[in-house]
Amino acid sequence: MIALLGFASGLPLVLSDSTLQAWMAVQGVSIVHVGLFSLVGLPYVLKFLWAPLLDRFRLGWLSRRRDWTLLAQCVLVCLLAYVGIADLAAGPLLWLGIVAVCIAFMSATQDIAVDAYRTEILSDSERGFGAAIFVTGYRVAMLIAGAGALALADQIGFANTYIVMAGLLVIGIAANIAAPAVSSNVELPRSVGEAVILPLRDFFMRKGAVWLLVIVFCYKLGDAFAGRLTLYFVLNDLEFSLTEVGIIYKALGLFATIGGGLYGGVLMYRIGLYRSLVLFAWLQALTNLGFCGLAMIGKSYIAMLMVVGLENLAGGMGTIAFVAFIMSMCHRSFTATQFAVLTAFASIGRTISGPPSGYLIDSFGWLVFFFLTFIIALPVLALLRMKRGLIEELDTGSDGTC
Repeated sequence: MIALLGFASGLPLVLSDSTLQAWMAVQGVSIVHVGLFSLVGLPYVLKFLWAPLLDRFRLGWLSRRRDWTLLAQCVLVCLLAYVGIADLAAGPLLWLGIVAVCIAFMSATQDIAVDAYRTEILSDSERGFGAAIFVTGYRVAMLIAGAGALALADQIGFANTYIVMAGLLVIGIAANIAAPAVSSNVELPRSVGEAVILPLRDFFMRKGAVWLLVIVFCYKLGDAFAGRLTLYFVLNDLEFSLTEVGIIYKALGLFATIGGGLYGGVLMYRIGLYRSLVLFAWLQALTNLGFCGLAMIGKSYIAMLMVVGLENLAGGMGTIAFVAFIMSMCHRSFTATQFAVLTAFASIGRTISGPPSGYLIDSFGWLVFFFLTFIIALPVLALLRMKRGLIEELDTGSDGTC
């Protein structure tokens, strides 16, 4: 069930982001406008604002977490189907942006509930492998909503593809209904105010809380900049076709990510959280340089295979350690709010990187831009070394978190 819930989380994210970006690229939308369109992901950054409601209330259908998941999934099916039925990318960009923001809002709400459910149902010893299973489902969804959607769009068009993708989300609804309830005697907060204050007070009263937030923000920042407009790069500058991008960039990339995630989960179990975070951060930074080579070489199937494969392998490993790191900081009484706050910090880079990336590429070109993404990925390594003791305490659970 964890894998299927991961599938449900991954599907709408890609459809409101990179697949939509590809649709706009095909429609001839400028790189600057595509970059600005990344701001539709702001709900992923701001989701902590309504996460306390999910800690405070239950809707009375299944269970506290699964109720909210079901609501979000049903609305997402309707929104994604509407994008296809109305063929929104062929009309005014403003209306497409509004609907895309609504999709991101409901997707973020689903993530809040699913992340809380996963954190509560997995024991401490299951975190690493549980995260790997969840991310595997997540990445399979990204494969289908990315590579699969692009290949399908080549045959039936993007509008019809979005209708098909809406139907696939029913898998997540079925998984959520069949998922087991969490065995917990945790008392719900007595008010919305309590649901807001208690989780934040619990987190910020612990040692090194601010430094932990800084690490969360920085860990995937280099990857966020490198990947934000790369799809535009391979489609418009390297001139790969939609099908080629679907097979090489999306399919191969996501299989490499899944492999990296599963291997990363096993390796993290052996070497611990801190060493995994450091090793995988180095790999993420170094593989960004591969895109510099691709920018110099131009269109090359072999170079594309190598660069995309290695970059996604490293990214998959880093994601597993990063998710386990966040889970280790959450108290079981406030998982929805605390996980939302932490993942919101992590999403800031992915959300805000679009506009500056577009302007940097327009001014300096792809080669300089990709080198800058390597530089951006380095500071977190110093932060990890500075706070090694703090991270090792989280790994052993000696700070009292879940």
